[in-house]
Amino acid sequence: MSRIPRIVILGAGYGGIVTAIRLQKELNYNEADVTLVNRHDYHYITTHLHMPAAGTDKPKNSRINILSLIDEFKIDFVKSTVLQIKPQEQKVILSDGTLSYDYLVMGLGGEPETFGIPGLQEYAMNIRSLNTVNLIKEHIEYQFAKFKQDPHRLDYLSFVVGGANFTGIEFVGELADRLPNLAKQFDIDPSLIKIYSIEAAPTILPGFDQELVEYALKQLESKGVIFKLASPIKECTPNSVITENEEIKAATIVWTGGIRGNHLVEDAGFEAKRGRVEVDPHLRSMERDNVYVVGDCSIFLNDAGNPYPPTAQIAIQEGEAVAYNLVAAIRGEKLKPFVPTIKGTVASLGKKDAIGVVGSYKIKGQVAVFMKKMIDLRYLYTIGGIPLVLKKGRL
Repeated sequence: MSRIPRIVILGAGYGGIVTAIRLQKELNYNEADVTLVNRHDYHYITTHLHMPAAGTDKPKNSRINILSLIDEFKIDFVKSTVLQIKPQEQKVILSDGTLSYDYLVMGLGGEPETFGIPGLQEYAMNIRSLNTVNLIKEHIEYQFAKFKQDPHRLDYLSFVVGGANFTGIEFVGELADRLPNLAKQFDIDPSLIKIYSIEAAPTILPGFDQELVEYALKQLESKGVIFKLASPIKECTPNSVITENEEIKAATIVWTGGIRGNHLVEDAGFEAKRGRVEVDPHLRSMERDNVYVVGDCSIFLNDAGNPYPPTAQIAIQEGEAVAYNLVAAIRGEKLKPFVPTIKGTVASLGKKDAIGVVGSYKIKGQVAVFMKKMIDLRYLYTIGGIPLVLKKGRL
């Protein structure tokens, strides 16, 4: 190993950006050479993307410039695309160069998992980045404009969201708030709008308490959302989705039904399941103890042998733990096992409604909305302190 260890962090998502920020706080100058690689010059808040996708918020509110978060004297930021990871050579191939490392942190994020359903990859849109949500928003507004020119095409006013998980439910909640306003703007009868939530499982929001699930169903149905539960999508066409029982015509199809890890992880030769690598108690790859894995690319098992869900709060905690262990490894100190803490989970049902579990308490309505905003503020404080809270935080 070189005199000054080289740490390369791939991806500035939750896990990657928190790792970088923690390292710059804990490391002394010249104690390590740290490089953060990301394809964009900004970090975006993934848990907010359902709002700009529906058009209920501006994309810029989910975007944070990376250079405003890092100390350039301690962290070297490289805006580039990762093409290949070569763990045997301890190198990363970028679109414009090559990086060598002593320690690698893989936080490349996830990719849509289509489960081999024909047509999903070609015809469905995904809520995965600022670019994709901009596309969804513009597409939705375009459908209303097209309907004015071709009013017999009711499929222009039909919207299918595949997957009634966290992202899917939050998105249909925002759609239910946004689309009536678009109907008014374009002078269209709002009763013509159809919002479908299609889910293969018999219920929505897996893992949530049944009482809260029933509340969410009732609230969203009152806003016009049509649920098709226990109805796996068999095929997606340019203007419809096909289930076992019916074909639903819709010009807008958004798939939120599954996420896998990044294909670059599998391509690098790591043993992976759907692009995700099982890690040891210190969040290192089982195969290489100088490679740490966080976020959507990581599988961390609980005491029962079940994986923790790849949520934002887990990725944030993984970033903190990886930074601690990297500093310990560099200094020859003992590494600390990762012990995740589930602080609470809140899902929005639109601008003015939400459900959640905080500790042993079940919350809903305005209390849950307030708690979700507190969670958002806490994250902003974690990565950017009070200045970022004042700039991006909203009450």
